Amino acid sequence: MSSTRTPGQSPDTASPLRRRLVRSFGSGRGRITRAQERAYREVFPRYAVPYQAQAIDPEACFGRKAPLVLEIGFGMGETTAAIAAVKPQLDFLAVEVFAAGIGALAMHLARLELTNVRIVQHDAVEVVRDMLSPGALAAVHIFFPDPWPKARHHKRRLITPAFISSLAQRLAPSGIIHCATDWQHYAEHMLDVLSHEPSLSNLHRGFAPALNNPLCDRPATKFHARGQRLGHPVWDLVFQRTPTPTPLPEAEGPNTPAARPSGRGVGGEGRN
Repeated sequence: MSSTRTPGQSPDTASPLRRRLVRSFGSGRGRITRAQERAYREVFPRYAVPYQAQAIDPEACFGRKAPLVLEIGFGMGETTAAIAAVKPQLDFLAVEVFAAGIGALAMHLARLELTNVRIVQHDAVEVVRDMLSPGALAAVHIFFPDPWPKARHHKRRLITPAFISSLAQRLAPSGIIHCATDWQHYAEHMLDVLSHEPSLSNLHRGFAPALNNPLCDRPATKFHARGQRLGHPVWDLVFQRTPTPTPLPEAEGPNTPAARPSGRGVGGEGRN
């Protein structure tokens, strides 16, 4: 991944900068519509924040001081735009690697005339590590990351103890991590990893019973409507940064979700 990627470069063609050996995203998503490509070229630059190996100043990026939410792997941007539209008092730093999704989100932002979203086209792990200061975030949203269901690919999963620890350090006290997935095995893995991070506490017993967190709601999308018809559940997890690390509780198995149907295998909002 490059230190600064210009429109038109893909993750595979950009020059490397301290490249991680294992990526949480694949090389797919090469298909892009003409409208998305045009928006990527012409509209995305209005919202772009180039990757840099030093912490950004959110106030300078957005032109104001406001709580900052990190959106990781926003897919086609439908959810990110919807949340930003109803939460104008919040700023959103959206991270994605694929041009199709970035073009799609840029179109949403322009159509809705939103000014509280910025986009970084880069690997989220490196963005968190290099561009965000400790305590900079009010919340993190990781909605429908790539589940990498095959056992040999589990090492590619975004949700790992190391990454969650890094994210927790960037959260302000009482900051939120909200994850969602439509793959049960990955949901159980997420619950285990998040539960074992000593600086986080679960706001629910096991999985969250609703789509919201204390800062904002996760809107249902067209994927969820299709999933509802097919009877597919979604698992949400909402954890909060504690002022000081607390002792880990006894391990508790994941709850059987009160099935909120959604779309498994029909393309989540983000596959980072």
